[in-house]
Amino acid sequence: MLALTPEEKQVGQDNYHEAVGVTRRDFIKGVAAAGVVSGAGLGAMYFGYGKVNQPVRIGIIGTGDEGNVLIGGCTPEYVEVKAIADIRPSSIHRAFHGDWASDAALAARPGLIKKYGYSSEAEARRNIKVYTPENGGIAALLDDPEIEAVIIALPLFLHAPIAVQAMKRGKHVLTEKLMAHNVAQCKAMARAARELKSSAGHPIHLATGHQRHYSVLYDNAVHLIRYGLLGQLHHIRAQWHRGNLPGRDSWQMPLPGGEVGVDGKRIDKILGDLNNFKKQLAAAKDPADIERLSRKIAQWEAWNADQTVEAAKHGYEDMEIGDRVRTALEELCRWRLWERTGGGLMAELGSHQLDAATIFCSALRQDGKKAHPLTVHAVGGRHIFPPDRDAEDHVYCMFEFPGPEYDPNFDVGYYNRILDYPPKGKPLPGYENNPNHKIVVTYSSINGNGFGGYGEAVMGTKGTLVLEREKEIMLYADSNTSAKVSVKEDKGGFSLDTQASGSYAAAAISKAASTEDVSRGYTEEIEHWAWCIRNPDPENKPRCYPEVAMADAVIALTTNVAMEKGRRGEAGFVKFEDEWFERDSDATPDGSDVRAEIQRLDQWKLS
Repeated sequence: MLALTPEEKQVGQDNYHEAVGVTRRDFIKGVAAAGVVSGAGLGAMYFGYGKVNQPVRIGIIGTGDEGNVLIGGCTPEYVEVKAIADIRPSSIHRAFHGDWASDAALAARPGLIKKYGYSSEAEARRNIKVYTPENGGIAALLDDPEIEAVIIALPLFLHAPIAVQAMKRGKHVLTEKLMAHNVAQCKAMARAARELKSSAGHPIHLATGHQRHYSVLYDNAVHLIRYGLLGQLHHIRAQWHRGNLPGRDSWQMPLPGGEVGVDGKRIDKILGDLNNFKKQLAAAKDPADIERLSRKIAQWEAWNADQTVEAAKHGYEDMEIGDRVRTALEELCRWRLWERTGGGLMAELGSHQLDAATIFCSALRQDGKKAHPLTVHAVGGRHIFPPDRDAEDHVYCMFEFPGPEYDPNFDVGYYNRILDYPPKGKPLPGYENNPNHKIVVTYSSINGNGFGGYGEAVMGTKGTLVLEREKEIMLYADSNTSAKVSVKEDKGGFSLDTQASGSYAAAAISKAASTEDVSRGYTEEIEHWAWCIRNPDPENKPRCYPEVAMADAVIALTTNVAMEKGRRGEAGFVKFEDEWFERDSDATPDGSDVRAEIQRLDQWKLS
């Protein structure tokens, strides 16, 4: 990402507001500010879907970190949560009461009581069934005739089995990203969605949670590209850098019941925090502090109760790691660290940003299809963490994407010889429609240093677009981050001119794009999914439908293949094949067997 000063960021935000005021005036004027479109009505107006006459009755399977974020994205006018299923007491507690770990956590995970206006957990439970192993769990929820659709926010290796079993029972599905654990599972899911019908006899709507497809900021970025403000795209630089280090890793959260530390001593951070909260509560006087600490104590007590979960009965496994045993409970709590249950940095983080890159690379295509990369060169490994995981802690990748007029059969050498290219001082004729044009995307995801955070910089021949944390967007002429620009409309569309100060007034907006009210798209993706369910016209489908989600999975999982080749001493390079992206082809980049997965998923026994 660009290391921008606050002044440079402000210039970029002003330029963005000005450009949006020109290019998206029919919506922005008099409706809502760019970046603050969220909730029933506004998202529908922006993205073109309508309200629903009756909320879709849904169940949420998996109410951990991401499941509770999706609860926070539910709009009662669109979806009515009628059931939840989980095996962890802490997840069920947070599903109702929200996450009181911090103010930011509570804003992201407010809980069902607040979201749906219930007076208490008792009232919420009278309206929402809770499925645990004791009363049938996931199987019972999927067999519940009242449930029309499910949101699946389980560990990655369970996405495909539960999604296929849900679709076999006529349920619509929205699953968290990545679509599935391997490419064969993605294709099995896509084929099931095509072949099966809902309980109402309509096509199944299978959506995947790559929320940038429903982000107002990313949608505006696409429009700026299409209006020509960036010129010809040639480079996208993306990153997701985190300061995680051994001993403070967000993917290696404390284990309920404690564990033996690196010094050989047993530690129980959850119980230690719980006792500390109780001491603070005993001394608290302020009513707000008393409520906050009481809420934390209840949440930590539920977290501590997770040690009673019999994880081995639900698909998790013990495994020897050196001189210790990683228990099934540890695999459940830290599933992102293991190849058997997760997909590493590319599945959890990289898939989002390569999805964004493909959205940008697809913006200028005339055929409306999603751009697929041509090649990937990747390296990665475990550079700073001990051998307590499979997942890499550093990933560096470079992708070649086709430009909008790219022709794989184009012989640039022959073209140059015929034209006696390059003529002095002149560009290649047909530059804007160059059949040899490729867009290079670089991506890095590291631990140990969080400099730059996460986001994307989209670079073209006329301008640069910087998106940070799904919250901020800045627009610059060329590479100049300090000059104000004006937006002009000419015969060819819109263009940027560098000026000492802008000649166009900034668009009238109610809030800056940098405020925390910017919708990340969770609300809109759920609303639109519900609208598609209620309006079963064949043309209505979620933006991240199976073929789109499968392409994102192919990119992420093929990158893992390239890194594995590098670890074996080979060149970490893979050329993408078109068949990998085709639903009805059995070809896969990762060696997964489509026919075998279809049979396995069809016969999956729900626990």
